[in-house]
Amino acid sequence: MGKNQHVTPHPSGGWQVKGEGNQKATKVTDTKQEAIDIARQIAKNQGSELIIHGKDGKIQSKDSHGNDPFPPKG
Repeated sequence: MGKNQHVTPHPSGGWQVKGEGNQKATKVTDTKQEAIDIARQIAKNQGSELIIHGKDGKIQSKDSHGNDPFPPKG
């Protein structure tokens, strides 16, 4: 399983995709949607989780692309 991918505001403007624990951003984008799309693809490829933060830095949503220990019942 790869590193969880976080979408967060970038300090100098725009949005960034950052692997959990990384110092540097994997990618910086102009829009939040661009960052989410990139992070979602990375998370799918790595089987990790996508964590989306708001402008205030708080977690808005999570999207698991790995081996979810609590998969939805359906």
